This record gives sequence, structure tokens and C-alpha cells, in this order.
Amino acid sequence: MKAALPKPEHHSYLVHRKQVATQVFLPIIVAGLLMIGAIVLVSVAAFRNGGDAGRWAAVSTIWIILPVMLAGIVFLALLIGLIYLIARLLGILPVYTGMAQDYVYKARGCIIRAADMVVKPIIGLEVFIENVRAFFGRI
Repeated sequence: MKAALPKPEHHSYLVHRKQVATQVFLPIIVAGLLMIGAIVLVSVAAFRNGGDAGRWAAVSTIWIILPVMLAGIVFLALLIGLIYLIARLLGILPVYTGMAQDYVYKARGCIIRAADMVVKPIIGLEVFIENVRAFFGRI
């Protein structure tokens, strides 16, 4: 036997149920109706005057290009926003970023010098071996 759980009737539960209806089900129903309307509109436009193949091709092209255009508009808006934020950020960056860049450049030089010092004995040994081979290769 399963006991029936009582449904809560407090205010927050009622608000939640109302939000589910307006924020979940309503957009789904509206999107479904818009799709049905678009299908009817396309069918009426395509089947008028004997169902022209060129008209179907035009409608198909529009439906293929439309999502790409919407994604492009979103990407463009995002890119414009990032450009605006970077421009604002460059205007308020402190002078210390130039100093930090100088320190990074100095650290780069030290790192390259240290790497060269680590590899120098190995390269010197290889040069010595090649010189010995070249000397004995002439004899």
C-alpha cells in the first residue's frame, strides 16, 4: 500500500506551479503554434500556382540560412561586446601592466640563458666527437 502524500498548499508552492505554467508550458505551446503557423504559411506559399519547384527551393534556402544568420547575429553581438569591454579595460589598466611586461621580458631572457647553459655541455661534447671523427676520417 502506498500512502498518498498530501500536496503542499503554501504560497511558495502555488507561485512555483504558476511559474511552471508560464515559464515552461507557455513557451513550448507558443513555439509549437509558431511552427505550425510557419508550416501552414510555407505550404500555402509553395502550393499556390501549381507547386513551383523554384519556390520550394527558395523557401528551403531561407529555412537553411535563417539559423546561420541568427547564430551570426549572436556571435556578432558577442564580438562587439567583447571589443567594447576590451576597449574600456585598456582605458583603465594601470601603468603597472607595462612594468609587469618588462619583468616577463627579463624572465624570458633568464630562462633562455639557463636553457642554453644546460644544453651547452651536450652540444660541446657532440662538437668534440665530430671533430675527432673528422680528424681520424682524414687519416
